[in-house]
Amino acid sequence: MNLASLSGDAGGSQLLFANFNQDNTSLAVGTKSGYKFFSLSSVDKLEQIYECTDTEDVCIVERLFSSSLVAIVSLKAPRKLKVCHFKKGTEICNYSYSNTILAVKLNRQRLIVCLEESLYIHNIRDMKVLHTIRETPPNPSGLCALSISNDNCYLAYPGSTTIGEVQVFDTVNLRAANMIPAHDSPLAALAFDASGTKLATASEKGTVIRVFSIPEGQKLFEFRRGVKRCVTICSLAFSMEGLYLSASSNTETVHIFKLETQKEKYVPAEEPTTWGGYLGKVLMASTTYLPSQVTEMFTQGRAFATVRLPFCGHKNICALAVIQKIPRLLVAAADGYLYLYNLDPQEGGECTLMKQHRLDGSTEPHNEILEQGTHDRPLVAQTYSAAVTKGYCDEQGAVGGAGLEDDLNDLRLEEENEQPPLILETD
Repeated sequence: MNLASLSGDAGGSQLLFANFNQDNTSLAVGTKSGYKFFSLSSVDKLEQIYECTDTEDVCIVERLFSSSLVAIVSLKAPRKLKVCHFKKGTEICNYSYSNTILAVKLNRQRLIVCLEESLYIHNIRDMKVLHTIRETPPNPSGLCALSISNDNCYLAYPGSTTIGEVQVFDTVNLRAANMIPAHDSPLAALAFDASGTKLATASEKGTVIRVFSIPEGQKLFEFRRGVKRCVTICSLAFSMEGLYLSASSNTETVHIFKLETQKEKYVPAEEPTTWGGYLGKVLMASTTYLPSQVTEMFTQGRAFATVRLPFCGHKNICALAVIQKIPRLLVAAADGYLYLYNLDPQEGGECTLMKQHRLDGSTEPHNEILEQGTHDRPLVAQTYSAAVTKGYCDEQGAVGGAGLEDDLNDLRLEEENEQPPLILETD
């Protein structure tokens, strides 16, 4: 959730960015005074793991799983990416790009930098630029998704500004994998499941959520969020085992869908004995002969569970996680709070708010809605460090390299006993 595009004075709010790490075990928060990491191991307490006040106006901060590797972008230098070892307090490398960095995505193999009309794919082992996807359709929101799976390491991004095409790119073999015509309207949200075999999509209309197989692009599920009004989808998120999918928007309702096939849902039932029962049976049987648009209305899945947020209109990001052995929905919102809800995995229904925590450490209530603005987009690339030891040619479009070779050599990628396997060692 990047709030840097919202206008300058957000009513005094310190919050500029919030995002969950890849396995939803920690939360990263960027503020005007620096950035923080919080552990998500408890409901009652939001434990601060780390705080940095050396970098101001942090608009992007992405942590790699539970390691010490962190990627940072500041509004002071919106075209510069810094990769740091936060426990050592050292900068590993930095890169400068020709335009404002809109999003950064990490997994154990790749680091993705998203600009408005290009994407840079870095090898996370040595931070070199492996490939550049140029002249992408204008993507001012920085919408993209990177699978966290080593086996299915795919990148998804919009393929059009007028319809909901999804481009799927294989970041290991560095080639296009598929183009999925997901929606009639432009895309608003994308999310991979943890295995990298499913991709959830939503359009700007926000009424239908679809799930596709990856890389084949076959539609697996279709869920209806609502029919009464079009909304702006803020966030899509799978649970780690891939059974649930949450969708939050600019309304007060978060929908949670269960990814069950019709075969899994089937329960042998007796013949209907009421007029309502007979009518339902006739309607479902008639879907075979109805127009496809009407048939879809009958076959689209409805929400398994819902959450009623205590606000409406705030940008937010969601995660589905198991905390203290109970499934939870977590919502980090632009109002500066983290909300935690219980999810009943058997019955679903309306989820219960268990706790809410402040994200900036203050105790004063603050509920002002941030206003939308625009990104500053400088046009000329710059080099930032005289101590850079590896440079890259201008045609790659990214200028920079490793600043501290020892920290790069500390990356252990092959040891499976590490949590995660990629971790920066401390002395």
